[in-house]
Amino acid sequence: MARTKIMFDTPFRKGDKVTATVTLPRVPEGTSGVVKLVNGLTWTRYWVFFDNGTDLGSIDQTALVRTKQWADYQLQRTEKAAATVVAPAAAASAAADGAAEAASAATSSRVPEHLLERAKKRREALGL
Repeated sequence: MARTKIMFDTPFRKGDKVTATVTLPRVPEGTSGVVKLVNGLTWTRYWVFFDNGTDLGSIDQTALVRTKQWADYQLQRTEKAAATVVAPAAAASAAADGAAEAASAATSSRVPEHLLERAKKRREALGL
C-alpha cells in the first residue's frame, strides 16, 4: 500500500497532544504538551501546557506538530535540509551559465547605444 503524505498544516484542536518543533522560551525543541486553548481569527495561535511545567500562549502552528507525527516531521525536515545543501551547488553552476548569458545580453540592451556611450564618457571624465 502506498504511503500517504502527512499533512503538518492541519489546525490543532483543544486537547491535541503536540510537540514543539523549535526551541521556545523555557521549552526545548521536542518537548510534548497539550493544546489548552485555540484563539485568533486571521492568525490562529495556541496556548499549550508543556510536560516540563511551562505554559505558553500565542504559539504559531509552525512551531508545533502532533506528537504522533513528530518522527515523520523530523524525517521530512532532514530530507528538506539535505535538498537545500544540494541546491546551492546546482545554483552555482546555473549562475555561471547565467553570467555567460548576461554578458551576451549586455550587448543587446534596451538602452540606446548613444546613451550608453554618453554614460561611459561621463564616468571616464569623473574618474570612476
